[in-house]
Amino acid sequence: MSSKPEPKDVHQLNGTGPSASPCSSDGPGREPLAGTSEFLGPDGAGVEVVIESRANAKGVREEDALLENGSQSNESDDVSTDRGPAPPSPLKETSFSIGLQVLFPFLLAGFGTVAAGMVLDIVQHWEVFQKVTEVFILVPALLGLKGNLEMTLASRLSTAANIGHMDTPKELWRMITGNMALIQVQATVVGFLASIAAVVFGWIPDGHFSIPHAFLLCASSVATAFIASLVLGMIMIGVIIGSRKIGINPDNVATPIAASLGDLITLALLSGISWGLYLELSEPPRVWLLGVLDHWRYIYPLVCAFFVALLPVWVVLARRSPATREVLYSGWEPVIIAMAISSVGGLILDKTVSDPNFAGMAVFTPVINGVGGNLVAVQASRISTFLHMNGMPGENSEQAPRRCPSPCTTFFSPDVNSRSARVLFLLVVPGHLVFLYTISCMQGGHTTLTLIFIIFYMTAALLQVLILLYIADWMVHWMWGRGLDPDNFSIPYLTALGDLLGTGLLALSFHVLWLIGDRDTDVGD
Repeated sequence: MSSKPEPKDVHQLNGTGPSASPCSSDGPGREPLAGTSEFLGPDGAGVEVVIESRANAKGVREEDALLENGSQSNESDDVSTDRGPAPPSPLKETSFSIGLQVLFPFLLAGFGTVAAGMVLDIVQHWEVFQKVTEVFILVPALLGLKGNLEMTLASRLSTAANIGHMDTPKELWRMITGNMALIQVQATVVGFLASIAAVVFGWIPDGHFSIPHAFLLCASSVATAFIASLVLGMIMIGVIIGSRKIGINPDNVATPIAASLGDLITLALLSGISWGLYLELSEPPRVWLLGVLDHWRYIYPLVCAFFVALLPVWVVLARRSPATREVLYSGWEPVIIAMAISSVGGLILDKTVSDPNFAGMAVFTPVINGVGGNLVAVQASRISTFLHMNGMPGENSEQAPRRCPSPCTTFFSPDVNSRSARVLFLLVVPGHLVFLYTISCMQGGHTTLTLIFIIFYMTAALLQVLILLYIADWMVHWMWGRGLDPDNFSIPYLTALGDLLGTGLLALSFHVLWLIGDRDTDVGD
C-alpha cells in the first residue's frame, strides 16, 4: 500500500467524490458485510480501517420473517437495528434444570388428567352416555383436539417468545389476536367434523342411525370445542407471557399447563352440554305460535348455527396476522387427520368401557393419554425451537436429517434434545405412581391396585412414551427438512398417536390381566 492515498481516495473519504462499495453489485437496500477504507493518519500516511460488519442487522430482519412465513417485516431497518439483544437461548440447559422446570407443570397436568378420569368414571353412568353411546367416541377426539390446538398454540407462542417476536406491545397484540382467532376457526370446524366421525363410527357397527342423536352430537361437539379453546387459549397466553417475565423457558411449562386444566375443562363441558341438550330431547314438545315443535328440531340447529355464524369474524382476524395467515390455509390437514386418529381411540373406548372385562378402564384412559401427550408435546416444542434458532424451515438441511434416527441417537447422544428426551422419559414411572396412588385414594372406579396391575400399567405407559419420543425426533426433523413448521404440523399428529397408543395399550393390558385371572383389578361393589 502506498504511503499517500490517491486524490480520488481523499475525495471518497471526505464524501466529495463518487463512492464505491465492495457490495455495490448486490443492489439497493443491501448492506455490506464488511469493507475497508483508508484514512489519513497524523503523519499523512494512509491507515486501513476495517468497517464493522453489519450482518447482525440483516440477521435480525431475517428473524422477523421467521414466524411470518417469509413475509417482509413492516418495521424499518432502523427499528430492526435498535432492538435489544436477542433473548438468551433456552438450549443451554442441564438435565437438572430441564427436569426442575418440567416437573411442576407435569405434575399439575397429571393431576388435571386424574380429575378428568374421575369425571369420566362418574359421567359414564349418566343417561346421556348410556343412551347416546357415541358420546364416548367424542371424548378422545375432543380431548385430543385440545392437544392439537392448545398445545400447537403454546408451541407457536413459545417459539415466538424465545426468538424475540413478542417483545414489543404491537407484536404481542398481533400474535395474540391472530392465534386466538385461528384456534376458534379450527375448533369450530374440527368440532363439527368430530361429531360426523362419531356418528359414522357409531353407525358402522350397529347399522342404526338416529337423526336426533346426530344433531345432539353436533351441537355438543361444536359448543364444547369452541368454549374450551377460548378459555384454554387465554390461559396459554398468560402462561407464556408470565414465564418470559420471570425467566423460565416457555417450552418447558406452556404445553403441560395447557393440558393441566384442558382435559378436565373439556370433559366437564362435554358432559354438561350433552346432558343439558339431552334433557331437551327427552322433554315433550312445546306449543308455539307456529305450531307444535320438537325441541331438538330447533334448539340443536340453532346452537350449531350460532357458532358457525361467527366463523367469518375469526377468519378475518386470523388473516390479518402474517404469522397465522399461512396456517389458516395450510394447517387443516394435521388437525383433521389427528381428529380421525383420536376418534379411532374413542371407538376402542366406546367398545371397552361397557365390557366387564375392562372394568375400571375409564378412569385410567385420560391419565395415560394425557401424560404421554404432554411429554411428547414438550419434546416436540423444544426441538422445534432449536431448529428455529438455526434457520428457517427447509434451509438448514444439516439440522434436519431425512433418514430415521437410531434410538441411540434419540436417547443417548450428548446434544440437548437427547438430554431432554431422557429427562422426560424418566418422569414417566414416578409420575404415574403418584397419579395411581391419587386415584386409589379417591377410590376411582373402585379399582384395587395390585402389583401385577401396576407392572402391566407401567409397561404400557413406558412403551407409549418411548415410541412417542422416538417418533417426535424423526417427525419434527423430517417436517423441517420439507419446509413445514413443526410447531403447526407435528404436535397434532403426536398427541393423536398418544391417544391411540395409550387407549390401545391400556385395553391390551386389561385384556391380558383378565386372561391371567387378576380379578382384583375389576370394578366391583
